[in-house]
Amino acid sequence: MSRRTAKTKKRNPGDVRARAIRAALDMAAAEGWGKVTPARIARKIKISLALLKDHFKSRYDILVAYMEEVDRQVLAAGREDGFDLSPRDRLFDLLMERFDVLNRDREGVRAVLLSMRCDPKQAVMILPHLCRSMGRMLDAAGAPVADAAGTVKITALTAIYLYVFRIWIEDESPDMAKTMATLDKCLGKAEHWAGWLGVISV
Repeated sequence: MSRRTAKTKKRNPGDVRARAIRAALDMAAAEGWGKVTPARIARKIKISLALLKDHFKSRYDILVAYMEEVDRQVLAAGREDGFDLSPRDRLFDLLMERFDVLNRDREGVRAVLLSMRCDPKQAVMILPHLCRSMGRMLDAAGAPVADAAGTVKITALTAIYLYVFRIWIEDESPDMAKTMATLDKCLGKAEHWAGWLGVISV
C-alpha cells in the first residue's frame, strides 16, 4: 500500500466521524462535557482541526451524530418477529434496546446530562433531534407519524422517554430492572390516558 493510499484511508470520512464521537464521549466521561472542545478532540484523534470541522462544526454536532448512531444501532437490532407484538410492546422493546446501547457510554452520557442541567439551553437545542429519534422509534413500532396525529404521538413518546431516561441514568442494576419497570408502567399509563390509545393504534 502506498503512502498516499494509507493517508487517504486514514482520513476516511466514516472513520473520522466515528473516532471523533468516541473521543468526545470518552473525554466527557473523564473530565465532563464542559471540557470537550473540537480543538481537543482533533488533538486526541490526531487530525487537524480543519479536517474535524469538515465533519462537525461544534461539539453539539458531535452529540447529534451520536444520537443518529444510537438510532441506527437500535433499528438494526430490531426483532424480525416484532410485528407479532402490539405497538406498545414493540415500543417497549425498541426503547429498552436504546437504553442497552446507551449503557455502553453511560458515563459519557451522564456527563452530557449533568452539563445540560446546568445549562438548559443545550437541552433546548437537542430536543428537536430527540423528537426526531422518537419519531423513528414510533415508525419502527408500526405507529406511523406521517398522519395528522403524528405530532401528538412524538410529543407523548418524547415525554415518556425523558422521564424514563432520568430513571435509567441512576439505575445501576445489571438488568436495568428499575428502568424496565418504569418504562412498562409509563407505556401502560399512556394507553389508559384519554385519547392516547386511539393515537398510537395502527
